[in-house]
Amino acid sequence: MNYLAHILLSGDHKELRIGNFIADSVRGKDFSRFPEDVARGITIHRLIDSYTDSHQIVSESKELIRPVYGLWSSVIVDLYYDHFLAANWSMYHSQDLEGFTLDFYQDLKDRWEILPRRIQRFYPIMVEHNWLYSYRTIEGMGKILYQMDQRTKNKSKMQFALKELREHYDELEDQFHRFFKELQNFSNDLIQKMPLD
Repeated sequence: MNYLAHILLSGDHKELRIGNFIADSVRGKDFSRFPEDVARGITIHRLIDSYTDSHQIVSESKELIRPVYGLWSSVIVDLYYDHFLAANWSMYHSQDLEGFTLDFYQDLKDRWEILPRRIQRFYPIMVEHNWLYSYRTIEGMGKILYQMDQRTKNKSKMQFALKELREHYDELEDQFHRFFKELQNFSNDLIQKMPLD
């Protein structure tokens, strides 16, 4: 799953959300420099990724685009799934998407001192272009896929992945909804088993 899903799957816990969001920028297993609930968020992120990577429905989504994108299929499907989450946001959260994303940007700003440098570097661009909110439209997805392709020095060819999104839209959306219900249950179980401050 990509950023938006990881944030949502943290429930209403601000520190868990931050940890879940920054996890890809944290190396190793020593999270002692972070507050406990941020460290728990990092752990939850990694468990969610493992669950997602091994799930049959996600594998089916990847297979739809693997002939074109190979190893990049996982990243692209993560982005597709964030699109379906954003496009169907009211099914999964009571707060409107724009308000949710703006609140989260403020949460990051409030905990600036603990954010990894990589997150601090892209934070202004993320807020300026409201990345999390832009997932909801095909046009927004096109921009995100283009930016991701640039980060891979055009090796991934992700900028062209809108073609497959359009071709397989209904099938991918159905796969997302079926998978995400299971993922929510998995994430909720993790959070309930972890003592939170």
